[in-house]
Amino acid sequence: MDHDMLIKEHAQVTRLDQHELVRQLNSHLGPTLVALLANVRDRKLPHKWAAVDGPAPRTESYTRLQAAHRAWSLICAADDEYVARQWFIGANPRLDEDTPVMRLRAGDIKSVIAAATAFSEGSNH
Repeated sequence: MDHDMLIKEHAQVTRLDQHELVRQLNSHLGPTLVALLANVRDRKLPHKWAAVDGPAPRTESYTRLQAAHRAWSLICAADDEYVARQWFIGANPRLDEDTPVMRLRAGDIKSVIAAATAFSEGSNH
């Protein structure tokens, strides 16, 4: 995926309403993973964040959720939703066998987006 496509994906996610972004992540990854990505203990919060009139996630949490949405979109563009979900929860050799979920939770957005980009391109290096 070229740099222009990454910028386009970033722009689309940035323009997406935050409640809609969380709703989509809840639908695709499930609220338990969304809570883990956001680094919150309350697994009910993702449902509250998804509500049109619901509260907003903290800035740090939302930044991780935006990155998760970008990574999810990159994987889905190359494969399907099932593969994307498995990619998030599986050990990843590009992340020293950590899972993308845990790396995003820790705030390592750059490495996760690079791993998602490489996966979506089918890169082996």
